[in-house]
Amino acid sequence: MAKVESFTLDHTKVKAPYVRLITEEHGPKGDVISNYDLRLVQPNTNAIPTAGLHTIEHLLAGLLRDRLDGVIDCSPFGCRTGFHLITWGEHSTTEIAKALKSSLEEIANDIKWEDVPGTDITSCGNYRDHSLFSAKQWSRDILAKGISDKPFERHVVD
Repeated sequence: MAKVESFTLDHTKVKAPYVRLITEEHGPKGDVISNYDLRLVQPNTNAIPTAGLHTIEHLLAGLLRDRLDGVIDCSPFGCRTGFHLITWGEHSTTEIAKALKSSLEEIANDIKWEDVPGTDITSCGNYRDHSLFSAKQWSRDILAKGISDKPFERHVVD
């Protein structure tokens, strides 16, 4: 079986919340696809409940696209501690951390239920499993700790 970089990460050494570049893949025509670890809570210490994580996922899908060029996908980790962010091109972890911080601030302070996309039976595969209340509370808790642009030390972005 192929070795997966994320499974080689020592999850006991990281200091969440943080943004980490996992890998950059270079295509045969020079295209670059970057994969980032958006770790919102400390692994093996906490996990975001599914309904809140699901709502954060739906919101980040649009909010990060509003703030960053080349967003391909933002998908939650199965462990419920954060997200993979896949982009075209290269972005610094500082740029990603600032976009994540701004997105979480919008979730915490400005988003209303009618702003959450994909919450009905035709647009979501599990539309009943959402919680804006949870998404807002977790966003506030994450922001209170600060988003670091380094995974192994706390270097919180402004």
